[in-house]
Amino acid sequence: QVHLVESGGGLVQSGGSLRLSCAASENIRSVAAMGWYRQAPGNQRELVATITNGGSINYADSVKGRFAISRDYTKNTVDLQMNSLKPEDTAVYLCYAQRVYTYYWGQGTQVTVSS
Repeated sequence: QVHLVESGGGLVQSGGSLRLSCAASENIRSVAAMGWYRQAPGNQRELVATITNGGSINYADSVKGRFAISRDYTKNTVDLQMNSLKPEDTAVYLCYAQRVYTYYWGQGTQVTVSS
C-alpha cells in the first residue's frame, strides 16, 4: 500500500502559478509511474501529467507548455509546477502512483483559478 499526500493547492488569479507536491509513504523507485489527474464538477477525471520510473513524461494537450512534472527521489515526492493558470484549470487535483495493475490515490487538493 502506497500512501500519497498532496499539498499546494489554493486560490490563484488567472495567469498565476501554483506548485503542487505529492509525498509518497515509500521509495518512489518502487512504483512504475506517478502523476496527476484532475476532476472538475460534472466532468470525468482527466489525466494531467505522468512520469514513469524510466523518466518518460506525458502531458495532457491542454496543459502542455504550462505545466511541468518533476520528481525527487531523496524526498519521495512528485511535484506539478503549474504556470499561466486559466479558469478552466479549476479542479480537484489528485496524485496517483501505479504499481503493476494497482493504482493508489491521494485525497486530492483543490485548485481554483479566478478570472
